[in-house]
Amino acid sequence: MSSKSKLSFTIEKTEPLYKGFFHAARYYFRHSLFRGGESNLVAREAFLRTPAAAALLYDEKLDNVVLVEQLRVGAMIEAGANAESAWMLEVVAGIAEPGEKPEDVVMREAVEESGCLITELKPIFAYYPSPGACNEVIHLFCGLVDSSNAGGIHGLDSEDEDIRVHVIKATDALAMLDDGKINNATTIIALQWLRTYRSQRTSAG
Repeated sequence: MSSKSKLSFTIEKTEPLYKGFFHAARYYFRHSLFRGGESNLVAREAFLRTPAAAALLYDEKLDNVVLVEQLRVGAMIEAGANAESAWMLEVVAGIAEPGEKPEDVVMREAVEESGCLITELKPIFAYYPSPGACNEVIHLFCGLVDSSNAGGIHGLDSEDEDIRVHVIKATDALAMLDDGKINNATTIIALQWLRTYRSQRTSAG
């Protein structure tokens, strides 16, 4: 197996395709092959996005998670006759403004989307949700909050957001995960992390 340090690529041309809420471009490149040598010229299209950040809001005292529900266009396209499946339960998340750190993104988004103030951030990890099609990196955190007064409808009118807040017992949220009722990647990853985190806290206690 080739060592990663020996792998390389060369981008020979970039062709802009679209500029809107997303940007899209076509890349022409060559790359080293595992068997040795270099590939032919390869063309791939990609969506381009600035980094994003997300946070699972967790109340350690009450053992609650705070999730947000909103319509998602990707799910809407696939919903068909099952219209309600276009609305998803998710962790809070947002796209970074120029110069904004991931930690600042989730602190801001927690207030905008749920009305919750994060008192402590626990980094989980950063990952590519769809590296075959997009350059987006999501920085995932757990944000500790007081969920006792959480709820209601939130979101920015300027961004056409309509977000409903749900306060859910952690055990119930994990049961929903196991039953397949949570079906978006970031929330699945965050709840799997929470399962381990809660188990470690119980063991330590």
